[in-house]
Amino acid sequence: MVASPADWEASEISSNLGVFALSSAEMAERKITVTTIGELELPTGEIVACDPLITGLGRPPFSRKVKPGRYPVILLQVRAKIAVAALRFDSGLPVRWELATFARDRPSHYEFEFIVDDAVASSMDKSFLTIVSDQEELDDYLADVACTIDRFCIDSPIEGNPINVAMFDTGYGDGAYRSFWGLDASGEPQLLMTDFEVLENADGRESNRAT
Repeated sequence: MVASPADWEASEISSNLGVFALSSAEMAERKITVTTIGELELPTGEIVACDPLITGLGRPPFSRKVKPGRYPVILLQVRAKIAVAALRFDSGLPVRWELATFARDRPSHYEFEFIVDDAVASSMDKSFLTIVSDQEELDDYLADVACTIDRFCIDSPIEGNPINVAMFDTGYGDGAYRSFWGLDASGEPQLLMTDFEVLENADGRESNRAT
């Protein structure tokens, strides 16, 4: 049996969930820089996070949906490494966090994380996966973008169509990464963050990392 998100204590999985509560001065002190790289178009509100070069896992969306719209993509960087990628749905601070799950057809070990084998991750709307009818053409496009980015980008494959994809390097490279929903008091998403395990205790200073 696979546990539900409610059975997990998010703060026991990631020590970095409080990073968005830090002030600009606290971020700077902890050697964290914040970059908004653009806005991601989410016409269905169903978000896919994946290694854009992996096709075999079916690229399922997260189980939780958000209100359709355009939302800023925020990257937290430490020592030129991308430590956290986030989508911001609301300007407030979350009152609680929930481990994000994927809407898979059947339970699997990867219900709570996605695999990166090429040191690049991506975020996109579920509808992006059907923007072209030829799956091979879509995979070729994603591979071309992933192999040519300089650390991060937002790209649109069809001129005049707002649907786009965000791509970014992943921390120290390959791995299995988990995402977390930051929720308000009514349970609505304010943030979706993926932790690439560069920070520790929301701190980017080398002296803060466990030895």
